[in-house]
Amino acid sequence: MIRLFLTDVDGVLTDGGMYYSENGDEMKKFNTRDGMGIRLLREAGIKTGIITSENTQIVERRAEKLKVDYVYQGKRDGGKLQSAKEICEKEGISLKEVAYIGDDVNCLELLENVGLAACPSDAMTKIKAIPGIYILSKKGGEGAMREFADLILSDLETLDSE
Repeated sequence: MIRLFLTDVDGVLTDGGMYYSENGDEMKKFNTRDGMGIRLLREAGIKTGIITSENTQIVERRAEKLKVDYVYQGKRDGGKLQSAKEICEKEGISLKEVAYIGDDVNCLELLENVGLAACPSDAMTKIKAIPGIYILSKKGGEGAMREFADLILSDLETLDSE
């Protein structure tokens, strides 16, 4: 059973594009349906979190708006898996009770170790090749995270009705 839902940011919650203003401000476009997916997971009693290689105020603000339980930024070179292990320790759960969605090689190690792994349809080939990974129909930034959340929630409903 999934007790913790974790997501990457760039290429999952966004389309992977980096937008810069004339003044050098960085901007990202997020999908509001993904935000509702986070809310629905939280309402179902599943803890939520973001683990990303980036380190930006944009992600911090988005995480606050979504009210995610955990935000780990600047995680590279095995840092994503280590961050997930730290969260699991705090929650008293195992990695097998974690769902994670990622799209690129910096997500590989974590995707290979969680109980339920998924990637957007436009994820890197190496990620799509992970045994047992759910390759979603939606692209990053276009509701892939919501699609994964809905899958998890429909599994919960199925379990509840049995």
